[in-house]
Amino acid sequence: MHLDARLTDWLRLRSENPLWHRMFSFFAHSGDSWFWLAGLGLVWLFADTEWHNKAAFLGVVLVIESAFVLVLKFAIRRRRPEGEWGAIYRNTDPHSFPSGHASRAAVLAVLALGMGPGWFGWLLLVWAPLVCLARVMMGVHYLSDVLAGIVLGTLIGLGTLQLQPWIFSLPLIFR
Repeated sequence: MHLDARLTDWLRLRSENPLWHRMFSFFAHSGDSWFWLAGLGLVWLFADTEWHNKAAFLGVVLVIESAFVLVLKFAIRRRRPEGEWGAIYRNTDPHSFPSGHASRAAVLAVLALGMGPGWFGWLLLVWAPLVCLARVMMGVHYLSDVLAGIVLGTLIGLGTLQLQPWIFSLPLIFR
């Protein structure tokens, strides 16, 4: 714990530069579940059959991933690092381990790489570590929170890719 806290403190954004603060705030928020579920919901409603099914699959997996993270957070109950930024996270979810944003970013990157198109997979593979780093830099997670989230998200992503045929058989969601 001591080493984790020291490494986390070392990575924390200390710059008063508004550009750095805005950039890392953007990445820290870009992994929000409501943002991804709303975007996937729009794709699901208006896309052709292939993207309709991909959006539905990603949405179903994000709900599964969120449930795993929530159960773990309330079982472990590790408090977030002290800080000012991220009041919405601190007020709605005071627990930090594992990081849901890191888990979500990892699962999305794994699924995008596994399902394609290639450009989308590579884009999310670049985006995911930036989300994880931003969560530590903005002070809402310890480094071990995001590392555990990455492992959890990667495992969920790989596992659900194997279950994809079964998940695609769910009625009313897939065409």
